[in-house]
Amino acid sequence: MREKFTCRECEKITQPPAPFHMTPRGFAGPNLLAMILFEKFAQHQPLNRQSERYAREGVDLSLSTLADQVGACAAALKPIHSLIEAHLLAAERLHGGDTTVPILAKRKTDTGRIWTYVRDDRPFGGLSPPAALYYGSRDRRQEHPERHLKSFTGILQADAYGGYNPLFKADRDPGPLTQALCWAHSRRKFFVLADIAANAKRGKNAASISPMALEAVKRIDALFDIEREINGLAADQRLERRRKDSQPLVEELHGWLQTERAKLSRSSPLAEAINYMLKRWDGFTLFLEDGRICLTNNAAEGALRGFALGRKSWLFAGSDRGADRAAFMATLLMTARLNHIDPQAWLADVLARIADTPITRLEQLLPWNWQQYTPNAQAA
Repeated sequence: MREKFTCRECEKITQPPAPFHMTPRGFAGPNLLAMILFEKFAQHQPLNRQSERYAREGVDLSLSTLADQVGACAAALKPIHSLIEAHLLAAERLHGGDTTVPILAKRKTDTGRIWTYVRDDRPFGGLSPPAALYYGSRDRRQEHPERHLKSFTGILQADAYGGYNPLFKADRDPGPLTQALCWAHSRRKFFVLADIAANAKRGKNAASISPMALEAVKRIDALFDIEREINGLAADQRLERRRKDSQPLVEELHGWLQTERAKLSRSSPLAEAINYMLKRWDGFTLFLEDGRICLTNNAAEGALRGFALGRKSWLFAGSDRGADRAAFMATLLMTARLNHIDPQAWLADVLARIADTPITRLEQLLPWNWQQYTPNAQAA
């Protein structure tokens, strides 16, 4: 309601300005919009289920209305997304990864991808705030990471996916990235062959436990024990400890892998796990030369966990635009979580304030700078 007032002396009419809405003449306030966005993209509740739930409560919010509101919110929040993207790509080191997302196609679904890149400097004592960036695509071609990271120069921690290889070429413009591989990926290959608990559940179908795989897991776990102790220290302190304690273990592991590989046939599953490491040994051992590098790529794996769980609920993305929008909103929500901010409260406050915030002060709304608006605090 916007009441009109008239002055008897000057006969002028005044009326307070209309509040800002995500959609022209829209009725949904920032708290409702934030709840819709959080339920859909963080709690994995599709809009049709939300619409049915609101109908049971006597609120008529059709699926098309909810979809329009989500699109309007994404358009309004684009400046915040751009600032997060710029902050992330200015990092010295990124974690990268991807996971499958079914995308609707004619009479079927295509196996699309959600890509993530995570900036988290806290393991080596960095003071820059963490952030996560997501992109969607209908396939896994190498052109996608090339486009995502076209302006990035630094260290990329990821798995051994061949699509990243062009990023490491010497003639890349603006310069080659440094490849650091994930020890958790290599350990997993040995662990599958040495998983006593899983084998016990298989009963008569259980395969024999590989003593060599079990030994490899123990040797790799010794490295992880050291990493837990130095997590959060400065990069030079981490590097000093690694050269003192980790490097001898890595050299022993390398010699042991070469010796055991010579005893195995080409078709052995254990030989495949050993070859995976030996062929990429430089990428695995780069952490011994740079204290900023982590032993694993678990930061990216954790950032993708929501999509891995959520796709069981929402089943597929309805279009390329739907996958892109999911990636867009995941960037905002995960970045808020990484900075220990309540994503729904942050979204509600940003949606309420973004229209009146000058572009020069927009950084104040970023999760790591955000302070929730309260009338009492403003008055003080």
